[in-house]
Amino acid sequence: MMDITDKESYRSLYSELKQYEKRGIDILMDGYQVSPMQIVTAYMAKEEGAYMRDYVMDQNGRLESLTFTDVDELNVDKFGLSVLTP
Repeated sequence: MMDITDKESYRSLYSELKQYEKRGIDILMDGYQVSPMQIVTAYMAKEEGAYMRDYVMDQNGRLESLTFTDVDELNVDKFGLSVLTP
């Protein structure tokens, strides 16, 4: 069962992402364009692990897109760099 803290956290995340969407900023999850609700639903369904959030800027320093990557799908190579698993 979800506690009040979780509910507020998900509401806050949804509100934040909705604002990005209204500004025309692309929201991507694992390479696919998604809605704020899809991000929140994925967070709610994921019991372990997390999503890494990346902010992609255009050449003028404006936010162009917001990407979420499932960190369970990432591996670290011998140099400590994250690489996607096939």
